[in-house]
Amino acid sequence: MIIKGYIDNFKFRSAENEYGVFVLVTEDMEEGEVICTGLSKGMEKGDYVEVDGEMVEHPSYGPQLKYRNYKILPPPDTISVEKYLASGAIKGIGPALAMRIVKKFGEDTFRIMEEEPERLAEIKGISENKAREIAVQMAEKKELREAMIYLQGYGIGNTLAVKIYEKYGLAMYAILKENPYKLAEDIRGVGFKTADEIALKMGMSIDSTERMEGGLLYGLQLASVDGHTYLPKEELLDKTAEILAVPKADLEMPFTNLLFDKKIVIKNTDEQTKVFLSYFYFAELTCARELKRIQDAFGMPTGAEEPPDEVLKQVEDVIREQNLELDELQKEAVLMAIRNGVFILTGGPGTGKTTTMRTIIEYFVRTKHNVMLAAPTGRAAKRLEETSGYSAKTIHRMLEVTGVHTSDGEERAQFGRNEYNPLDADVIIIDEMSMVDTHLFYALVQAVASGTRLIMAGDADQLPSVGPGNVLKDLLRSEVFPVVKLEKIYRQNLESDIVVNAHKINRGEEVVLGNESKEFCCVERNDVAMIHGEIVSLNKDKLTKFLNVKPYEIQVLTPMKKGTLGVENLNVILQEKLNPPAPGKREVRRGETVFRVGDKVMQIKNNYEATWVIKGYNDIKVDEGKGVFNGDVGVIKSIDEYNKALMVRFDDGRLVEYPFTQLEELEPAFAITIHKSQGSEYPAVILPLLDGPRMLFTRNLLYTAVTRAAKCVVILGSKETVRKMIARGDEQKRYTDLLNRIKEVSKN
Repeated sequence: MIIKGYIDNFKFRSAENEYGVFVLVTEDMEEGEVICTGLSKGMEKGDYVEVDGEMVEHPSYGPQLKYRNYKILPPPDTISVEKYLASGAIKGIGPALAMRIVKKFGEDTFRIMEEEPERLAEIKGISENKAREIAVQMAEKKELREAMIYLQGYGIGNTLAVKIYEKYGLAMYAILKENPYKLAEDIRGVGFKTADEIALKMGMSIDSTERMEGGLLYGLQLASVDGHTYLPKEELLDKTAEILAVPKADLEMPFTNLLFDKKIVIKNTDEQTKVFLSYFYFAELTCARELKRIQDAFGMPTGAEEPPDEVLKQVEDVIREQNLELDELQKEAVLMAIRNGVFILTGGPGTGKTTTMRTIIEYFVRTKHNVMLAAPTGRAAKRLEETSGYSAKTIHRMLEVTGVHTSDGEERAQFGRNEYNPLDADVIIIDEMSMVDTHLFYALVQAVASGTRLIMAGDADQLPSVGPGNVLKDLLRSEVFPVVKLEKIYRQNLESDIVVNAHKINRGEEVVLGNESKEFCCVERNDVAMIHGEIVSLNKDKLTKFLNVKPYEIQVLTPMKKGTLGVENLNVILQEKLNPPAPGKREVRRGETVFRVGDKVMQIKNNYEATWVIKGYNDIKVDEGKGVFNGDVGVIKSIDEYNKALMVRFDDGRLVEYPFTQLEELEPAFAITIHKSQGSEYPAVILPLLDGPRMLFTRNLLYTAVTRAAKCVVILGSKETVRKMIARGDEQKRYTDLLNRIKEVSKN
């Protein structure tokens, strides 16, 4: 719906004026006024605006008009002009002066202020200097408004229009005419597709070489978002031809140009031609070379040959002193980790991976080796620390990552530890390797010095990394480095329905879907509202009492972000029920999201510059540093309205202050996607599973979710959906080539 009216007042406005909640006085609605929410750049109290959106019912604040687009219109009459000027939109003009200006110039007021501002000095109380200041303000506002209208004419939404104007200013007009594709290079949030739409509207030919080269690169970039490090040439050409609506044959010359310009790399096999963005090809090649270097420092990979008696004795001493029980395969894993530069330990839940890792760590500590422990996320690092008894860090923190601002305004990671400044360790142990993507592994292996052991552990049947690559599986499939796969479920774990059912799911076998088990329970519910009610009840009452835990410790996991059982909707419901508003409980609004003291939140992007502190007894600072990363989870401890900032305490104890202008980096985490839960463990997991996209409802996604629970799994929804997920073993194909780079390098 489209309505027009005056902005009476702002109820909320972000510090950078990009998002606002305001009261619009309008004749288009019976009530006479409506609450509007959306981007408010350029808007001021008193403006006459046209907004286009839809009415929604907010669970806390009632009916609101959530608008997508807006226009700031010239006031339609002298009353509107006076209202606008009296609002304070123009600094130096208040109600009394606004009345005198409008009385003097009437309906011609705006034209006078923009075209003949010197005439304002005719009014008592306005000097020539003040008239010039008013003229400058009017010009600035007019430029922004005209720029917004111009960009909206090319289908650019308000948010991106603001970014474009702020990046280029008035130069944007020339850039748009000469090379619209520059937007995709310079401005975050403007992809090839948006730039392409603008270019075509500006008259660029559909079969221009620049367009087709950009389209091919865009096709490879899209592939990396889906986890691929390359695409088969025919698939790339087919997808690009479809995206650009050009004949496939026309892409051959632009493809060759990219090859000559070294923007892409190809590898020919008997079956296909693999096409890589240059970065990904050389990243995988570098990973393979660095792994060979690390292993070569210890000689050829060694397997089952008899180790020295002294080593055997030390291992047995560790097992006895730590009161551990290891079978022969676990002991062999420990010995292979000792003998080799690169070693991989893999296995599912309950197979003794943790016990084996603990023995490896204790051996190296006992023999005076400098050991570093790390995992991809803060929660995974905390688990490693708890199970090993030794300090563990995130891989980012271990590599001393910082942020570097590039010429295009992006913040990119720069690792303080690298080939020139390697990690000072004798042994580096990485847990939860299934989560490590190509970007992070590329940085890690370069920072491992020759003579340092690299020991990696993980469950290859978990979901692959969110980022591009399939590192753990490629390492295992290459069959170049020593590997031990633990498969035997230990007696004490055979009593765990979670462990037994997880392995059944992984093998594609049926599991008992009932509510008899206290550990693995599936409740048939086909009504969404009923599922919502059950989730709240389990969080607030049933599971908390049964397990003697706090609601914060229970995690709702779901395959998707959108929909009635998606993360976004569940978080609104759970916040309202688990942490409702209360007198004295502070909150702040960012866009459509309300952040409240006590909320469980997650960091959703890497911020290399965010500072943190860890405080101990009597609030004494015991550690400090920089960096908060995608997937870190914490609780809002305080909101400081005076300094416009809130404080989050993350799971590992880090305290991080977020200015209100930075809240887009956080989102509620009462419910999270199963992908985001990787590397974490919770006392209880609640899984709402009714229906959704086939590509998300797969066996390894269910397996990953179930294995996140330590004591209890509750599935709410359709038992038939669960059975279909178990039967659906076809993982989404990832095109990665690290295993072939490893094989090639190992032959040299």
